[in-house]
Amino acid sequence: MLLPHTRTVFYVSDGTGITAETFGNAILAQFDMRPRHVRLPFTDTEDKAHQVVRQINHTAELEGTKPIVFTTLVNMSVLRIIEDGCKGMLLDMFGTFIRPLEAELGTKSHHRVGRFSDISMSKEYSDRIEAINFSLDHDDGQSHRDLMGADVILVGVSRSGKTPTSLYLAMQHGLKVANYPLIPEDFERRQLPPALVPHRKKIFGLTIDAQRLSQIRNERRPGSKYADLANCRYEVSEAEAMMRRSGIRWLSSTTKSIEEIATTILQELQPGRLAY
Repeated sequence: MLLPHTRTVFYVSDGTGITAETFGNAILAQFDMRPRHVRLPFTDTEDKAHQVVRQINHTAELEGTKPIVFTTLVNMSVLRIIEDGCKGMLLDMFGTFIRPLEAELGTKSHHRVGRFSDISMSKEYSDRIEAINFSLDHDDGQSHRDLMGADVILVGVSRSGKTPTSLYLAMQHGLKVANYPLIPEDFERRQLPPALVPHRKKIFGLTIDAQRLSQIRNERRPGSKYADLANCRYEVSEAEAMMRRSGIRWLSSTTKSIEEIATTILQELQPGRLAY
């Protein structure tokens, strides 16, 4: 049974709010609490700031505790309204980090709203869109075309986490990722799919605990041979043996988040992408 939430947390931004929420969640993960999350993006006028203050203060009155408020606001007049009026615990992340950096560096920041400003002019954004399209076209072994252009090729049994990892690497890091399921025919041949062999250096493997795999597959095809625990044990064992024979680096996705899996892959195959 889920406990009721212990505190409401607001993420207020004049952009998308993604930075505030990502940073805030990383901090709150250090505490044993179950917050209610409220993202308030595009708070970019004084009128919207007053609306935000009213919402935060109404929540404080209803719950009898101070909401926690993470902000990433570059408009100082908007920020001042929230600082002066809200009855929450305010954590201004830009004020905490940018203003001390301005003093240390002896220069003013751009005070640019959000990471997606002037996006139509950004090569990085265009590359990321291209990477997402590539990863979708090459999902689950749909295409063998242009594997030379892939940055990473993921292999593993069906439902081991290849697709979400592929899309995360494309969206967050602009990597072109192909992913291929290892299937019984591959195990009978005791070889990787032939189309992948020339690109062995780009291949990274995912495996998973057989019990967990069976649970995941039963949600999709309950009672099937595909989801049967004995079959899952066979596939996982054969896939791991194939990856060992082929000299492919691999890890278990059983207890790891997508972010952890992606970071490990970057460290192994594309360490330069860890530098921003």
